[in-house]
Amino acid sequence: MAISQNGIALIKKFEDFIDHVYTCPAGKPTIGYGHVVLNSDSFPSKLTEKEAQTLLLIDIQQFIRLIQKQVKVSLTQGQFDALVCFSFNTGCIGKTMLKKLNNKDYQGCAEEFDKWVFATVKGEKIKLSGLIVRRKAEKELFLS
Repeated sequence: MAISQNGIALIKKFEDFIDHVYTCPAGKPTIGYGHVVLNSDSFPSKLTEKEAQTLLLIDIQQFIRLIQKQVKVSLTQGQFDALVCFSFNTGCIGKTMLKKLNNKDYQGCAEEFDKWVFATVKGEKIKLSGLIVRRKAEKELFLS
């Protein structure tokens, strides 16, 4: 499967476009639409929105491959898009979420989105309102 324009739009909605390197709530240097800046990256000037879009499409590919590798059941387009958006943000598919999904417990899998609303900030786990809203949207897309 490939991510749909709806899935890309959801990621962009929550990542926002920022043309310069900034520190995200989890303390990571970030640019564009949620691109985590790696040691090998260099962004001496501001990104255009078109450059950020290209970078986002490249970044998404690793999460598409992750889902294709780990998910053993058929998915609807909405489920696939929601999982790409989720894993783009978290870097993984949660173990319990994946287990429920691969056991065809789609409702149980959907309920797992609600648990991923925390970020570690300066060594402390904090519930973020932005993640609550994002997980609700991902869950709704997953169940659509």
